[in-house]
Amino acid sequence: MSHTAQIETYLEGPKLLRKAVSGMTREQLVARPVPGKWSKLEVVCHLVDFEPIYADRMKRVLAEDKPTLLSGDPDKFAAALCYHDRDLDEELAILEATRGQMGKILRKCKPEDFDRVGMHTEAGARSLEQLLASITDHIPHHVPFIEAKRKALGLPV
Repeated sequence: MSHTAQIETYLEGPKLLRKAVSGMTREQLVARPVPGKWSKLEVVCHLVDFEPIYADRMKRVLAEDKPTLLSGDPDKFAAALCYHDRDLDEELAILEATRGQMGKILRKCKPEDFDRVGMHTEAGARSLEQLLASITDHIPHHVPFIEAKRKALGLPV
């Protein structure tokens, strides 16, 4: 996939997530119809919490020479960051704003910029191209889980 197409796919992610959670009440968003799994709101908060992390990683790969890219534990974030107290609309707005800003930056990149690397503390060398692919795939990876939970609640998918 070309960088231009990858960026456009990246920018479509928030619409995909917004559609997946549309029409749900607060009670439905926080329900856990699949035992032992996150609620829909927790999934959204997870996605939103990792957006600025990936944005920071991509910015630092562009601006610095082989920066260190820190890892994060999604379960520790979920346990400590009050996911069920957060507002869905606010979370979606943060996601859209973060991707919108990064889209503007990425569109200005030269092809060789996508080869720049940072050193992830667990995964090792990660290029801008790899980081963009990972975060682009993050929402599509989680949407089927949201859809399964909608189905378990008897809601249309």
